[in-house]
Parts: sequence; structure tokens; C-alpha cells
Amino acid sequence: MLKLGSLFDGSGGFPLAGILEGIQPVWSSEIEPFPFRVTTKRLPQVKHYGDVSRMDGSQLEPVDIITFGSPCQDLSLAGKRQGLDGSRSGLFYEAIRIIKEMRRATDGRYPRWCIWENVPGAFSSNKGDDFKRVIETLCQVADESVYVPRPEKWDSAGAVMGDSYTLAWRQLDAQYWGVPQRRKRVFIVTNFAEGGGKAPEVLFDSDCLHGNSEEMQSQGKETAREIRESTDYTVYENHGQDCRYRELNHVVNTLASNPGTGGNNQPLVVDESTAYRICSQGSNAMNSANPHSGIYETSIAPTVDTSDQSPNKSQGGICIYTSNKASHFTATDRNIAQTLVATDYKEPQIVFPDCSQIVRRLTPTECARLQGFPDWWCSDLGTPESEITESDISIWRGVFDTHRAIVTNAKKGKTDKQIIKWLTNPHSDAAEYKMWGNGVALPCVRFIMRNIRLAEELDDKERGKYETK
Repeated sequence: MLKLGSLFDGSGGFPLAGILEGIQPVWSSEIEPFPFRVTTKRLPQVKHYGDVSRMDGSQLEPVDIITFGSPCQDLSLAGKRQGLDGSRSGLFYEAIRIIKEMRRATDGRYPRWCIWENVPGAFSSNKGDDFKRVIETLCQVADESVYVPRPEKWDSAGAVMGDSYTLAWRQLDAQYWGVPQRRKRVFIVTNFAEGGGKAPEVLFDSDCLHGNSEEMQSQGKETAREIRESTDYTVYENHGQDCRYRELNHVVNTLASNPGTGGNNQPLVVDESTAYRICSQGSNAMNSANPHSGIYETSIAPTVDTSDQSPNKSQGGICIYTSNKASHFTATDRNIAQTLVATDYKEPQIVFPDCSQIVRRLTPTECARLQGFPDWWCSDLGTPESEITESDISIWRGVFDTHRAIVTNAKKGKTDKQIIKWLTNPHSDAAEYKMWGNGVALPCVRFIMRNIRLAEELDDKERGKYETK
């Protein structure tokens, strides 16, 4: 069985895809506490590491595949575009160091494959120079003399062929791989193998790997299932700059790290049924009430109190909604707009023609579905206080201290009491939203993992025929 190691692991998408496609994940690394908690609960058989800069590839268990979606903020069109020289996206070179260390320690046998995933902004970062450096650096793992010329504009797919390696890249959009979300991501697959390799076949020529089966020929050639299979409600695209909105029948726009906490261009969910009421305590309570739908189901409306978040359905005509920076919108009193301020472009007021509609943002569970993950992936993460050991506290103190040193720069670390409290209930909507927004769409990764496994199986068969002769 092929073995896998995942750097910058996030939601655990690469290891989960590996398991589903017959590949064994053996170690991973992550510094964000919440994703770290999720994957330690969901994948307890995997060895979990923290800061990649402290990892030594020669000391890790050798694996056939190393995956890494290095932080993308410095490559993203939405960021400051510092590129690979930025403090976050520059962690790409730490992954390369680990790969080289493992290959030196194993005489070039491991890893045989590596997969890099990032945002489409990588194509244009630093006028295309950053993508050239990524491709060149990956090829130089096998051949230090490789030089890759930079075109005027990078195509969304391509390949580099060498005697001891092959590399291929392709932009995949999740909406064509089984989930109703427009999510374009660049994947680079590198195969380190004497005599060439199968990286282009893995990303482009899937029919030959799957034996030309009718089922696999249709893979990726039709749009995803409709949104209603993930949310059960009508979803609108929200343009924060000018308050336009339009109904989305098939796919939502790309999930960011804040779909439930505010921000522009985030999908809006509209529930037109009077038999449902959004929970007034936020989507934490929604999940606990009904984790599958994110709402309370009732035929009788609960008592209205001063904290009620439901719109006033007794009014006729249009209804004006304003964001409360939580998981849903609130209808304004008597349908009178709030005072207009200069920052309305950040949290615009929304106008819908029907006051019977409840407007809210996506719940965390719906975000999980839009990424192709099971509803329960972030469920039951807590540990009873009576079961928390001194060893647990020590481990998680290290996790929080690492996160503090690298991300928050906070002066004080967490106390034992704070760590224990967090371990008993580590979930927060904000943390889960952030994890999904920074994560991978599972079906896209499964496609690549499946083809790598099949490529290796074909190699084994070919070697077996040669040895028999």
C-alpha cells in the first residue's frame, strides 16, 4: 500500500482522500489548533507534527507521496502579493527541504510523488516569476541543472518532461468534480522516477489509467449537483460592493475563510418556509439542534423575545436586512434602513422583496458539504475534563505556543485552565469557517490520489511482466 505524508494539512483533505482511494496516511503537520484537533480526532492513527520548519525529512517515516498546500496568502489576488518571498507562501521552500532530506536519506527512493496545491493567483504572482520558481524548484529535486523558461502568460495546464522526473500542472474547478462550488485551484503533480514518469497521465489522461471505463470517461465533464442537495434552500450570490444579488441554481462562489463571519461576496441562504426559524443563538446552537440542516424544525413558532433574530413577517412589501456579523441577517425594525455610513461597502444592507424570507449565511455544516466532506467531520471534538491528562495539556501547550509564535505574536501563552477548557469544547464557528475556506475540495484530491494509485499499480504489473520474462 502506498504511504502518504501531508504538510500544511489543514482540514485533513489529502489524508482523507488517500484513505478513500486506498492510500495510507502516516504523518501530517499543522499549526492551527482547531484543524489540528479535528485531524487528531478523525485520524488518530496518523502521527501529527507541528511547525514544518522544525521537521527533519531524514527522520520522518519514508512515504511514497508528500502533499503540501503551502499557505497561499502571498500569492492570492486578494493579498498583498509578496509572492514566494512572503513570510507565509515562502514556507514552500520548507516543504522542498523536507522532500530533499527524505530523498537523501533513502537514496532517492522516497518520496516518489509530490503534490502541490494553491490558488490561481500563483500563475500571475510577480508577473509569473513565482510559478516559474515553483516548477523549477520541484524539478530540481531530481535534476539540479533544470531551467524552466517563463512564458509571457502561464497556461492553466502544462507539463515538464525529464529523464528522472515528470511534472504536470492543471487548474481544477471543484464544480466539475462533484461539489456545487466554484473553486479553482492549481495542482502540480511531480513524479520522481528514472526513465520519466506518469505525472501528465495522472492529471490529464485519466481514461488510460481507468481502462477506458464508461463511468470514468464522464468524470469531471459535467457540472456538480445542485446547491439544494447541500443546503436545502435557495442560495444567492452577494456582491458586497454594490449590493447586487442573484439566485444560484447550481454552484456557489468560492468559499473564503469567513463565510459565516462577514465580508463581501459571501453566499446568502434564503429560507422561504414559515415552518422554520433560524436559531437566535447563532449557528453553534443550530448545529447542536440539527447538525444536518443547521436549523430548528418546528411547526409552531417559538416565543418572540428581545433577542429574536427572525424578520418581521407581518410587514408587507420589501424587507431590509442588515448583517449582525454572525451567521445570519436581521430584518430592520419597521423596514427602515439603518444610518448609512462610509463602511457600508464592507457590511452592506440587503433588500429582498418578501419579508417572509429568512436571510442567513452558510452554516459550517453546509460549508463542509460544499467542500465534499461528511457532515460529522467536525463533530464530537471535545474531551471530557476527567479524561484530560498532564500529557495532553503538555502537548496542547506546545500547539498553542507554536501558533502564538508564528501567527498571533501574543505575549502570553494559555494557562492550564484555559487549555483544559478549550479541550472540553474546542469548536467555534469562526475556526471551522476558516478551516473550510483554507481547505481543499475533497473530490479534486480524490481524483489525483486515485490516478496515482492506478499509475503505481500499472508500474507494478509492468515490472512483474518484465521479471517473469
